[in-house]
Amino acid sequence: MKSADVKAAPASNCPCDLLCPLGKALSAVGGKWKARLICTLYVDGTQRYNDLLRKTAGITNTMLASSLKELEADGIVVRTQFAVIPPRVEYSLTEHGKELWPILHRLAHWANGEAFDGDDPSETKADSRGGWTDENGQ
Repeated sequence: MKSADVKAAPASNCPCDLLCPLGKALSAVGGKWKARLICTLYVDGTQRYNDLLRKTAGITNTMLASSLKELEADGIVVRTQFAVIPPRVEYSLTEHGKELWPILHRLAHWANGEAFDGDDPSETKADSRGGWTDENGQ
């Protein structure tokens, strides 16, 4: 086949083909574990490594360490190491990471096939079963 016979792919109409911001966002929070870690840190606040390991059923040490490093590199999580013996490290959401909560909240409603009624996601927390409750526990 001659090179002249090869047809170029049609140009996309997507305005963000190069360095797509949506692709960057999905990469930052995508995968099996990152959204769960973000939700845990939002709902339960600052956590130590073993607490995150215990609260994220099914995650391995390797995946937890990798996911936390990626979230830290993306500016979503901050790692605080204390100069004590034994070593103590805590993880918490940055302000940038906390901004993800309303987005994840709305996405959860979408995934459950629920209409989003515009409630204030700051007053809504994920419960331990993955459901959503308001400030009254309902």
